[in-house]
Amino acid sequence: MTEDLFEDQRLPWQEALCPGALVLRGYALPHDAALLAALDTVAAAAPFRHMVTPGGYHMSVATTSCGSYGWVSDHTGYRYDRLDPATGTPWPPLPPVFIQLAQDAAASAGFEGFVPDAGLINRYVPGARLSLHQDRDEHDFGAPIVSVSLGLPAVFLFGGPRRTDKTVRVPLVHGDVVVWGGPARLYYHGVLPLKDGCHPLLGEQRINLTFRKAG
Repeated sequence: MTEDLFEDQRLPWQEALCPGALVLRGYALPHDAALLAALDTVAAAAPFRHMVTPGGYHMSVATTSCGSYGWVSDHTGYRYDRLDPATGTPWPPLPPVFIQLAQDAAASAGFEGFVPDAGLINRYVPGARLSLHQDRDEHDFGAPIVSVSLGLPAVFLFGGPRRTDKTVRVPLVHGDVVVWGGPARLYYHGVLPLKDGCHPLLGEQRINLTFRKAG
């Protein structure tokens, strides 16, 4: 009986943040090995890099992309581009395991029919952070954002439609997936500075896979 009880506690569960936003706790755990293998393939073709903001600052988070569109930041602004600016070639394709997880997680959160065409991958090391922002570079705000956490724990900030809205702090651990869309699609969000630690699979880093409909 006791063993069954603890087994139940390890099963995935859902946690609502607000209408349109949901945390799927542990949702990606059954797929973490396949996700990390696919990530290695993507990073080999399009290595992580610290992009420069329009203001001239290097981002503390290292990024790469896969899919039909990759996210780009430089002195001209933020945008999606079909070509990797480092190589002038198309971004590597979205691995099937990425697509399947994104579609399944979106459907579990109530967003059926999600077809991602862009995978933005962020790599955090201790001290790296992501300031509050909206995801506004996509052309289709009707599609949700699916965000997968791997590696070290992080604190996700989730606010409202205005930068000044109060944020909630959402602890995320390896395998958690956050989905937001509908009325929450343009809500501000960010990540607090990553704390020191060592994850058994990823060491001293956190990987965040985010899937979008950009085109």
